[in-house]
Amino acid sequence: MNMYNAIKTFNTQFGFEPKIENLNNLQRREKFVVAGMGGSHLAADLFSIINPELDIEIHKDYGLPALPDLKNRFLIASSYSGNTEETVSAFLEARKHKIPVAAIAVGGKLMELAKKFKVPYVQLPDLQIQPRSALGVSIMAMFALMNDRRLLKEASHLKSRLRPDKIEAVGKALAYRIKGKVPVVYSSSENAPIAYNWKIKLNETGKIPAFMNVLPELNHNEMNGFDVHPSTRPLSRVFHFLLLKDKNDNEHVQKRMEVLASLYEARKLPVMTLELKGKTVLEKIFSSLLLADWLAYHTATLYKVDPEQVPLVEEFKKLIAKR
Repeated sequence: MNMYNAIKTFNTQFGFEPKIENLNNLQRREKFVVAGMGGSHLAADLFSIINPELDIEIHKDYGLPALPDLKNRFLIASSYSGNTEETVSAFLEARKHKIPVAAIAVGGKLMELAKKFKVPYVQLPDLQIQPRSALGVSIMAMFALMNDRRLLKEASHLKSRLRPDKIEAVGKALAYRIKGKVPVVYSSSENAPIAYNWKIKLNETGKIPAFMNVLPELNHNEMNGFDVHPSTRPLSRVFHFLLLKDKNDNEHVQKRMEVLASLYEARKLPVMTLELKGKTVLEKIFSSLLLADWLAYHTATLYKVDPEQVPLVEEFKKLIAKR
């Protein structure tokens, strides 16, 4: 499936009904570690918004995180391809240290190991898409392994609630607006995973530099880098700021975002405020990420680059394998 169709049909991913194999061997815990790299941990990042009270550690490295209560946690090894070496490493280390573990993948080595050791796993449908485009099926699998039936049911409604086709025109217009600029995405600390997803989509799909940061922290450091002076104007003029506004943010953060926008605009820096909307937290998150998908896709189109493949990543993997 090409990137355009992956975005256009994204809502159908919430029709996925995850089945846990080797269910009898599942040892659930109240605390979690999700081991995953790149697009395979993006869904897990969103849990800090979906369920802020959930004790979950996102591990983006080889081996296991240095946590004092690691043996009391349930580790979910998530790799869309199933061949991500860092995630396979975490899976094997969890087995070695007798930490409860489960796997999420389409196939690959991770799925082979899960079947070999009779470890609980959810096999994702092979949609022939990039991991960053598989957020829907990935998060459904995590809800299932965490035994969160409420969120599974709520997420299933997104199949009809989300309308990717209705958002495309807005994303395309935004791509034309930021063309020739380096986007910087700002949000509240609470919505940092959404801003980070925006950045990743612009990097991987749009093939452009993109950055993100959060308020109120950036008000104490980063914004000073944009206090434009004649000598620094050439550095600042390449950026375009996208502010993700949320009416549920702390009122002080909302005020800071408004003041920041006025300060940047006074310095003739391009700023656009985008409101997060949705009847539920899940709808708010994925509506925003669909807009980011369309922005990134049409950005790639404007620059005449392939929105799907990640050739630099593949080149990097080949060079790593030779060493």
